[in-house]
Amino acid sequence: MNHLQEKTEFENLPSRAECIQEIRTWLEQWPDQPLAYVHSFGCQLNVADGEKLAGILKSMGYGFTNQIEKASLILYNTCAVRENAEDRVFGTLGSIKKLKQENPGLIICVTGCMTAQKQVADKIKQSYRHVDIVLGSSAMNTLAQMLWMHMHGLKYAEDISMQIDIPEDLKPVRESKFKAAVPIMYGCNNFCTYCIVPYVRGRERSRQPEHILEEIRNLIAQGYKEIMLLGQNVNSYGKDLKQEITFPELLRKIDQIPGEYWIRFMSSHPKDATPELMDAILSCEHVAKHLHLPIQSGSNEILKRMNRKYTAETYLSQVAYIRGKCPDFSLTTDLIIGFPEESEQDFEQTLAIVRQVKYDNMYCFIYSKRTGTKAALMPDSISDAEKSQRMQKLLTLQREIAVENNQRFISRILTVLCDGESKKRPGRMTGRSSENILVEFPGTPDMIGQFVKVQITESHNNMICGELI
Repeated sequence: MNHLQEKTEFENLPSRAECIQEIRTWLEQWPDQPLAYVHSFGCQLNVADGEKLAGILKSMGYGFTNQIEKASLILYNTCAVRENAEDRVFGTLGSIKKLKQENPGLIICVTGCMTAQKQVADKIKQSYRHVDIVLGSSAMNTLAQMLWMHMHGLKYAEDISMQIDIPEDLKPVRESKFKAAVPIMYGCNNFCTYCIVPYVRGRERSRQPEHILEEIRNLIAQGYKEIMLLGQNVNSYGKDLKQEITFPELLRKIDQIPGEYWIRFMSSHPKDATPELMDAILSCEHVAKHLHLPIQSGSNEILKRMNRKYTAETYLSQVAYIRGKCPDFSLTTDLIIGFPEESEQDFEQTLAIVRQVKYDNMYCFIYSKRTGTKAALMPDSISDAEKSQRMQKLLTLQREIAVENNQRFISRILTVLCDGESKKRPGRMTGRSSENILVEFPGTPDMIGQFVKVQITESHNNMICGELI
């Protein structure tokens, strides 16, 4: 390929399709198919983005490898939720510098939420000169053009612009053959004081329902058994669309698609967890009977400081609504421990909520300062030791609740989607029930990706066990 003068004028670039075709033609001349190493950090939405980035690379002619030393292109899709996540990425970038020295033709690309921040992109450009391409979290559809620029002689190509349009023609390379993540919206309007997401992913943007439905129909036709609908605030879906549609209405439309499959979704915000949503979960045949509803804290004062836009009382009324219709309905949650100036009384209120709701599982995090958020400017006098003590107290309580909760499944027959072999006991498989409970049972690897019936015989704090029916 002839090297051209360096170009930075984005409007003068060929279209994405033209760039893909030219790169593919060039790569076809290689003696062996070039391989790409793609790794996504962070949340499930990030993983879904990584699958689409892999799809773009596949369309250019790249194959894939899990051995980074064999790669002709390395792509890191980064996370910015916590600063230690960024530190890990910087450490990783430093460690692969030697690969670039050994193979000067190696292409290194960094994208995702982390690089959507200008100061991060500037740091990479100045301090990690072996990186060739930097893309922001919403600029994945320009990957082909940035790669085209690099292959035409531009040493460093960058696009960290916040793009509003949602490209619908990016075909993902999915990691699983039976579980698929389907993003239904991007961005967030909530601006929780501890969260960087609205600043790196932009405001809420919903996909058109017909595109979502078409994608899910195709997945079901291909044999996928579990579809995970994704969004930073998935149950606010549709508020930005001209077409009047709510998230519960979308669930009901999906539920009408024939087939053997489950629909799950995350993450939900309590301010949008309406009775309409809960009724849809309970009445739709294909929607899993589980709701992940992050409360973050049981203290109204802390919730106000977090800008969560609900109170503990309104949250408990939502729990009462769905448990009133299904007393043992499965609920899980997120909790942040040690938020700035969380008092002992605030923490006790969190424990009280946990005791009352009796979650099947919790994802608990000790608060860590995130530069760029409002919470990072708040005074924080709680010691690390005190935060750790609170965390241990909370985890101990949750283990006790889980043991009690799991007893309700003894003797029941549950439908389980088998997803792998037990890591601890040979000859046994694991999967999750509609309630999102981990289940272990005797079986063989050919069951992976299939629904099976299991009668529950044992209850533990982190799983239940049973026998195949």
